[in-house]
Amino acid sequence: MLKKQSFIFAFALLSFTLCLSLAIAKDNDTASAASSSVPSVLVHASMCERVELLAPLNQAVAFSVKRDQVFCLTTFNPVPQQTYVYHTWFQRDKLIKIKRLPLNPPRWTTFSSIQLRQADIGPWYVEINDREGHLLKILRFSVTE
Repeated sequence: MLKKQSFIFAFALLSFTLCLSLAIAKDNDTASAASSSVPSVLVHASMCERVELLAPLNQAVAFSVKRDQVFCLTTFNPVPQQTYVYHTWFQRDKLIKIKRLPLNPPRWTTFSSIQLRQADIGPWYVEINDREGHLLKILRFSVTE
């Protein structure tokens, strides 16, 4: 009889331990899924003539073609997990360039640029999209003489 009670007790203890382990694993999966669903937040986006020490210099909405280059700078905070963002450059609604840029926790600043030529004079915009393709912001600017 004592062996039977010991067996039942051991079986009950093993069952309880297994159920507890499964519950903890489920909670960890739920917490992990919740943290991965938290999006990176775009806190700053600008067009500028240069980037120095991850800061925009000479932010503007019109850039002389003589400047040779224009930059799109974006800052995300928080960045809960490693991901990426897209800078998609358009001239007069014509796709010119797509740049995939990494984002790393906990906060990240990144940028892309284009070289300017005489043929680039006119209206431009950059779409900033997250990894899933959701539009975060559109920055409009012009290239002038």
